Amino acid sequence: MNANLARGTVGLILATALAPAVWGTTYVVTTELLPAGHPLFAGLARALPAGLLALALTRTLPRGSWWWRAAVLGTLNIGAFFPLLFVAAERLPGGVAATLGAAQPLLVAALAVGLLRERPSTWRFAWGLVGLLGVALVVLGPAAGFDSVGIVAGLAGTASMALGVTLTKRWGRPVGVGPTALAGWQLTAGGLVLLPVTFAVEGMPEAVDGGAMLGYGWLGLVGGLAAYVLWFRGISRLPVASVAVLGLLSPLVAATLGAVLLDQALGAVQLVGFALALASIVAGQVAPRRPVLPASAVPATAVR
Repeated sequence: MNANLARGTVGLILATALAPAVWGTTYVVTTELLPAGHPLFAGLARALPAGLLALALTRTLPRGSWWWRAAVLGTLNIGAFFPLLFVAAERLPGGVAATLGAAQPLLVAALAVGLLRERPSTWRFAWGLVGLLGVALVVLGPAAGFDSVGIVAGLAGTASMALGVTLTKRWGRPVGVGPTALAGWQLTAGGLVLLPVTFAVEGMPEAVDGGAMLGYGWLGLVGGLAAYVLWFRGISRLPVASVAVLGLLSPLVAATLGAVLLDQALGAVQLVGFALALASIVAGQVAPRRPVLPASAVPATAVR
């Protein structure tokens, strides 16, 4: 790999990493700015307006099989993922929910074997386990509780996002369609899935003040449209397992903001967890080279 290509890859990784880093702000934005008791509405406000804006900017609609593919991806990545995430968040301590989400790189590595025909990678699985352990050390506390419905919802949400990421890599993008249009299709589809569920279960908040408007704007424009454009761009150009492990940044950013803004102390155990999770993220971007046999070790029948 030449120097220019290496720099371009590093730049792409850093740009893609901005997406889960921004998603890590969701917890503090939700708890500090948004009306309580309306998580589904927050998901709807994050997805549908951003998706419609992307469609207006790109003026590109799906064609042919991409109508159902966009619906499937939008449901997996957004429409199903958001409600399941919110159920887990409501019924489980935040640390338990974040740890369940940190299992996504392991699921993606397994799905890549079946759906993308990639060879099983001991390296990816091992570092995925290290990352899961690191996040658990950062966010799990002694008061962590376990609720069976919350656990099922958390694992189902993680599986939904993992399958969505893997299928996004498998199907790619139609020729001439950029990541903004692809993000718009999925955000719109996911928002339309959320629309009836939100108004059937929650309805709209009674009052939305200036802080809430700022929070919804951040979640929709930055945490929604901008982040998903970067995320889908990265998925199309990087190994899917490398992208998935970047998702570990989300709980790490959330924990950091909790410590800085909400006075949630981080002790020695949490710092060790940070180091393990960061090491997993870095290692996940490196594919170990397979050993090359010397010419003398190649069987004679293999030489033509």
